[in-house]
Amino acid sequence: MIFVRFEVDGGVGFLTGRLGVETARIPHKSRHGLLWVERGTIGIEDGCLIFKTSGFGDIPPGEYGIPHQGISTLLMGPGTSISHDVLRVLNGHGTSILAVGSGGVRIYSAPPLIPDNSSIARSHATLWSDLPSRTFVARKMFALRFGEVFPHRNLNVLRGIEGGRIKKVYEIQAGKYRIPWNGRRFDRANPEKSDLANQAINHSATAVYAFSAIAVYSVGAIPQLGFIHESSGDAFCLDVADLYRATITVPIAFECARFTMDHPEVSLERHVRHEINKLARKQSLVDEMIDRIKGLLNVDDYSDHKGC
Repeated sequence: MIFVRFEVDGGVGFLTGRLGVETARIPHKSRHGLLWVERGTIGIEDGCLIFKTSGFGDIPPGEYGIPHQGISTLLMGPGTSISHDVLRVLNGHGTSILAVGSGGVRIYSAPPLIPDNSSIARSHATLWSDLPSRTFVARKMFALRFGEVFPHRNLNVLRGIEGGRIKKVYEIQAGKYRIPWNGRRFDRANPEKSDLANQAINHSATAVYAFSAIAVYSVGAIPQLGFIHESSGDAFCLDVADLYRATITVPIAFECARFTMDHPEVSLERHVRHEINKLARKQSLVDEMIDRIKGLLNVDDYSDHKGC
C-alpha cells in the first residue's frame, strides 16, 4: 500500500491506495517487491519511513509513506538522500537498498545486507561447483538466447557459436537501420573514439547490465559465479544481461544510432538510456530477469521472499 500524508485541521492524516498498477504512484513497484524512488528525501517520522519529494515521473510533490516491511529492495534514483536512521530500520527488516540511475539504467552500489533467504545462493553455488551442471546451465542460457538447444557441451565451442550468432545480429540490425558497419570495436581507454553504432551498443549494454545487476542483487544470487563469463567479479550479472543482447541491447542500440544520425542535436547516450528505460518499464524487465534467474537456478520461489 502507499500512504499519502495530508493535513487535516492542523493534524496529520493518511490516505491509502494500491502501489503500482491501479494508481501508478510509485513506478516500477514490481511483484518481486521492488520500490523505486528519486528526487526526494527519505527519513523516519514516528517510526515510519517517509519519502518527501518535489515530484518525479507520475508522482506529484508530497510526502509518502514507504511500506518497508513489505518490500525486498529499495532503489534510490538521482536526487535522493537518506538518513542514517533509515539504514538502521531497513537493516532491521532485511530490506536491501541500491543506488541507481534514473529509471535504473545505471547501478552505483550493491546491497550490503544479507538476503533473508539463502535458497537461491545455495542453488547457485551447487550448480556452479559441479562442472556438468555448470555446463547444463550455460546451455540453458544459450537456448534462451537463440531459441534452440545446441548439442555441444564444450563451453569454448558454445562461445564460438555465440560469437557467430551475435555477429549476424549486428549485421542484420545495421542493414535494417541503414548504418555502415565494420564490426564490433571498443576502445576501453577511449570509448568516444568508436563509431556511432559502437558507442550506442556500449551505452545500451551498460543500461541492460544495470537492470541485470539489480535483479541478481535483489534475489541474493552470487554475482561472481558466472556460468558463461568466468573471471569478472560480476560474471553472473553479465550472463543475465547477455540473455537480452540479441533482443534488446543490439536492436535498441542501432535504432538509437539511426535516430541520432538523423537528429544530430540529440545526445546519443541520453536517448539510449531513455529508450531502454521506456522498454524496461513496459516489459517489466527486472521482474522478467528475476523469473529467469530463478528458472535457471532451479528455484521456483523462496518461501520467505517479500512481495507486494
